[in-house]
Amino acid sequence: MPVVLQVIPRLNSIGGTERGTVDIAQGLVAEGWGSIVVSSGGPLVAKLQRHNIQHLTLPVDSKNPIIMQSNVSRLRKLIKESNADIVHVRSRAPAWSARTAANRAGIPFLTTVQGIYSSRSKLKRLYNSVMTSGDLVITNSNFTAQHISKVYGTDHSRIRVVHRGVDLSIFNPESVSSARIVNLAQQWRLPDGVSIIMLPARLTRWKGHSLLIDAIARLVKSDICCVFVGDGSKNDKYRRSLEHQIEKLDLGDKVRLVGGCDDMAAAYMLADVVVSASHRPEAFGRVLAEAQAMGRPVVAADHGGAKETVIPGKTGWLFKVDDVEKLTGALEQALNLSLQSREKMSKTAINHIHENFSLEKMCASTIAVYKELIRVSDSQGKAVLSFQEGNSK
Repeated sequence: MPVVLQVIPRLNSIGGTERGTVDIAQGLVAEGWGSIVVSSGGPLVAKLQRHNIQHLTLPVDSKNPIIMQSNVSRLRKLIKESNADIVHVRSRAPAWSARTAANRAGIPFLTTVQGIYSSRSKLKRLYNSVMTSGDLVITNSNFTAQHISKVYGTDHSRIRVVHRGVDLSIFNPESVSSARIVNLAQQWRLPDGVSIIMLPARLTRWKGHSLLIDAIARLVKSDICCVFVGDGSKNDKYRRSLEHQIEKLDLGDKVRLVGGCDDMAAAYMLADVVVSASHRPEAFGRVLAEAQAMGRPVVAADHGGAKETVIPGKTGWLFKVDDVEKLTGALEQALNLSLQSREKMSKTAINHIHENFSLEKMCASTIAVYKELIRVSDSQGKAVLSFQEGNSK
């Protein structure tokens, strides 16, 4: 069976890119394919090893030109030794080395673009462009596909849209015990009998925490608690600015910054509405898909991947970007749903994610791209062989 070599800088447990790499590696093994992952290491290596997936540690996270050049020969050797059929990369630094290695080995080079890179200078656009140079390019949304076509001139014929997949064995309301939910509520000291508004995102300015605080101050409904779930350890200045805003608006009893969470499935179950208020468009918006999988109504800024995952009026609401009044209005609608309307929206959201954004669908769609590349590679190889045979006669 074919062998796919995935290359990623590191295997941290927090990133969607890293988890996607592991998910695809497991999906390949389930289909009987060969699967190898190369990274500089990280907590998710153990998960690969538990599933008997080969991992090799190389300094592919380095941006040092000398190390990047050395990685070319390291990867070329690995391709040869493993008989890899495809090299698949999801990040820029290792892509420069992996592309050269794949080209020298004569096998397809595939990239996945999962974010919108800063492209303010020609040098930055050149550095980013390696991610659009694959024989085929996977994007995680139609929005991302349109972006790379516009900014980097990527031909639509080389782009394959594969939406991010939600692990429905984890994000399943029926799989979350009451004890897990109660434990989180106690840990976060959430008051009883109030509606919970949740914004799950790391503490960084573009995620829109400040906008949501302003909206909370405008809500007519008073029995609420807004919870910001996300790590802020690297942005103390921004955290302090949010705390100052909360104090200034006298919202100390209504807004909580609870830090990161290792049990997001249980966290979503606490929420009456989940919010994505990002000032810049999300390339996909994993939080919105996960929340809908848990049957939670969602409210999101009307741009980026949210336009593809949220069905307005049926699974949630989209509001005009950076418009605090529109956000407030959407929250009022979500918080004032009747029990019957909430149950109907919950079922619609769950079905929507199961049908369109499952982990199984993501893996199947990605493997279909691999097969497409292998067919093209095989046909080109046969054409070359035929040409050589013709010359020898």
